[in-house]
Amino acid sequence: MPRLQRIGRSWLDGAVGYEIYARSFADSTGDGFGDLAGLTHHLDYLAWLGVDIIWLTPIYPSPDHDHGYDVADYLSVRPEHGTVADVEALVQRAHELGMRFVMDIVPNHTSSEHEWFKAALANPDGPERDMYLFRDPAPDGGPPNNWISHFGGPAWTLDEASGQYYCHLFVAEQPDLNWRNPAVLDAFDDIYRFWFERGVDGFRIDVAHGLLKHPSFADNPRTSTPGPDAGPLEIFFSYDHRHDMNQEGNVEIFQRWQAIAADYDATLLAEAFSPDKRQLASYVGPNALDLTFFLDPGWTGWDPAKLVNEFLEMADIESDGVSWVISNHDNPRPVSRFTKELTGHPDRVERGRQRSLAVTVLQMALGGVPFLYYGEELGLADGAVDPGKREDPLATRNQESGDEARDVARTPMPWDSSPFNGFSTAQPWIFSAPRPPRDTVASQRSNPDAPVHQYRALLQLRRDHPEIWQADYQRLASPSPEVAIIGRGPLVTVANLGPSELEVPLAGGSWRVLFGSQGGVQLDAAPSGGQTLQVPPETSVIVRFG
Repeated sequence: MPRLQRIGRSWLDGAVGYEIYARSFADSTGDGFGDLAGLTHHLDYLAWLGVDIIWLTPIYPSPDHDHGYDVADYLSVRPEHGTVADVEALVQRAHELGMRFVMDIVPNHTSSEHEWFKAALANPDGPERDMYLFRDPAPDGGPPNNWISHFGGPAWTLDEASGQYYCHLFVAEQPDLNWRNPAVLDAFDDIYRFWFERGVDGFRIDVAHGLLKHPSFADNPRTSTPGPDAGPLEIFFSYDHRHDMNQEGNVEIFQRWQAIAADYDATLLAEAFSPDKRQLASYVGPNALDLTFFLDPGWTGWDPAKLVNEFLEMADIESDGVSWVISNHDNPRPVSRFTKELTGHPDRVERGRQRSLAVTVLQMALGGVPFLYYGEELGLADGAVDPGKREDPLATRNQESGDEARDVARTPMPWDSSPFNGFSTAQPWIFSAPRPPRDTVASQRSNPDAPVHQYRALLQLRRDHPEIWQADYQRLASPSPEVAIIGRGPLVTVANLGPSELEVPLAGGSWRVLFGSQGGVQLDAAPSGGQTLQVPPETSVIVRFG
């Protein structure tokens, strides 16, 4: 497979990213809310771990209807997080430690408290009105079409003063912008430049696939009929979103942004979703963005054949332009998600850790930029959240959607065994049970057998053996749909996610094991020459020839 040709930004090659949920990483002020100074204090830990890129979720002023993804001011910082000067200090320290800093930007929608939207409501004839998507009602007086929100209900809310509806693919307090209006394009050009001038190394673009809507505003076709107990996300994905997402003109907007980023050697990374992997791949390249997240595995439970197929299908189409993840702030943690069938079993967490690491090893061989989600390197299971004090709008606005609630993945980072696990000296913003000592950074760093040392060794391997991302990607023949075998020059990665031990013949001379996600990996001499690699169930291994 030919390598993706980037425009500069060579610092992406071979990098590993790390997502931080801003309000849950570290609190330096004692208000129970994560902040920039707290993150800066812990940058040494991330450098020790081997992280190259930090991605931080939104830190802008926000009324908090969706945990900061409803932005009220793109050119400032929420006071609980700090100040613009704190961003500059964080960037400076990250650069001193050899890391890059990427912020989140939310261009699909603003907060309903943003000055633009308040002006749009106040004056239907003013220029701000066309910065959003206001439409007349349908003939029956209802919403203009059948589009629905990710979080439940119609994607339209009535502005009673004018009699028009406005579009919002998320909650009503997140009105969608009109990306066919040049004023919106110009405003975001200035936003990007503002932060690039302060040293920020790039942006993760929220809902990049949703910017443009089809000008017809036609109904979306229904593709399935959810059951009576379906949650809002299941209902959302029962439609073919051909008119409200993944419109052709999105790439032209990306090209415009990329021209700005190129002046600062900065990167642009899409949070994008499409059921068509080729469409997703079209969002990256010399005439588009540097990277796109591939999100499908983050929604998948322990289904080895499906996981292998999803990763390899995407890598066959595009490997270098993808950021690979198995979790983020929108998914239950994989240690829990991968072990639902083991609920109540005493070894559930350990099995979840083994499975998660095995899949992460596979990702390291796929190219692009893999990302860890904060605490993933500790093997964290879902946090225990007080069900009476849930925060996620998926849960608070839809009482029957507990399985889709995201709070369990957003609990505080456990630094040590002091009160509130060292995250804060005060009650954290989210009510959750403390983590046991074995889950904390302090405990794991002192235990060479703890998960954090396995992840650190894996990231170091990626540095020491750059062929794992640099050499041509080869998908090698596999004996089972639950097994992936990837060749990269002298390296071979075998991901045996199935329930049985696997025997893999290795031709040629001497091979050596560089990494195994758990014990039991063996290299034996084969009677006919060469060697045989024995890979235990639910285990991934990286071997090198010579």
